[in-house]
Amino acid sequence: MIRLAFAALAFLAAAPAQAEIDIREVTTPGGIDAWLVEDHSIPFVALELRFRGGAALDPAGKSGATNLMSGLLEEGAGDMDARAFARATERLATSFEYETSDDAVSISAKFLTENRAESVRLLRESLVNPTFSEKALERVRGQVLSVIRSDKTEPRAIAGRAFDKLVFGDHPYARSRNGTTRSVTGLTREDIVKAHRAALARDRVYVSAVGDIDAETLSALLDRLLGDLPETGAALPGPADPNLPGGTKVVDFDTPQSVAMLAQPGIDRDDPDFFAAYILNHILGGGSFESRLMNEVREKRGLTYGVYSYLVDRDHAQLWMGSVSSSNDRIAEAIAVIRDQWRRMREDGVTAEELKDAKTYLTGAYPLRFDGNGPIANILAAMQMEGLSPGYIDNRNDKVRAVTRKDVNRVARDLLAPEKLTFVVVGQPEGLKATIN
Repeated sequence: MIRLAFAALAFLAAAPAQAEIDIREVTTPGGIDAWLVEDHSIPFVALELRFRGGAALDPAGKSGATNLMSGLLEEGAGDMDARAFARATERLATSFEYETSDDAVSISAKFLTENRAESVRLLRESLVNPTFSEKALERVRGQVLSVIRSDKTEPRAIAGRAFDKLVFGDHPYARSRNGTTRSVTGLTREDIVKAHRAALARDRVYVSAVGDIDAETLSALLDRLLGDLPETGAALPGPADPNLPGGTKVVDFDTPQSVAMLAQPGIDRDDPDFFAAYILNHILGGGSFESRLMNEVREKRGLTYGVYSYLVDRDHAQLWMGSVSSSNDRIAEAIAVIRDQWRRMREDGVTAEELKDAKTYLTGAYPLRFDGNGPIANILAAMQMEGLSPGYIDNRNDKVRAVTRKDVNRVARDLLAPEKLTFVVVGQPEGLKATIN
């Protein structure tokens, strides 16, 4: 009955959010800052924790340590082994998700109000007192090694590794967050304990809570949950200096379809021209079937099922990226069309109709992101990491509407850099000359 009730509440919690979201900033007696959106309509809470650092904290030769550590957090804690921990979460109708990206370790928790105290105690054990038993370590290590082996035969994964190595060189971003066969095989329990201390610290945590909880209760909950974590974590890496020389790198791989990743320098989220660049990207390649790249590469020429571009604002590097896949005998033409559209967009800019359509889509789609407690908590944590204010949600669409055609076309001229557009292609492309070793 509990599981059925939780499923019903989760469904209700995914109903469309109200247009206005009232964010309250909370600071606990222990000094932990959080954002809270109260919603007492259903007895359900979504809690999101983000610890800045992520896989970029892995020491040289220890790549994959943070990822393996986060995978072990639910594999035994306190006096519970993995099976006991799983039974406890099931009994409480609670869900925990642990994930590592290059820049963060993320923990998502969802629980019923009636089980809040027990759920938080269970979550605390996984964060503060994980056992990292040798049995669990070997089991999860095996799972990670299986993913690494699979990625060695997956063209897109191969392209990602080659791209990161080319662009980021000696920076931690060049290392796979999963690690390598050698690095993961060599990780010891001591390495995992060090990764835990390095990544999960109070000086780098961002917290959001959405649902049936008030500020006083949340404040006490967070001090209990996080108060015993280390005060400070490992030093964050310095800024990357992306290597984007322009041209094409080819990685030979026996597959009928080539996969290409592309990039040029990007723009910081805090840049005054960010929204103009955001709209520009939507028109160029971010707007799915409405974008120029999709129209020129797929609709007019049938060279691919999909081609995309997107702005990437990492903690230590900003890129303007994209991707395309095509048959080996047509990938060269697809790349040529992308380069041509990149150049045309820089030289000719966007039309008034393109700008109008982009604004209509971007402002209309934005409220749809807030479609439940979990997604809202996720968005609020991301906003905090990006240094945005709670008022951003209310004025974001105004910022989009304020961008003029003159703004977008100026940014196109200033930011688009066809000469720096760098491709990494995995496959056996025909008629495509490699210019980067």
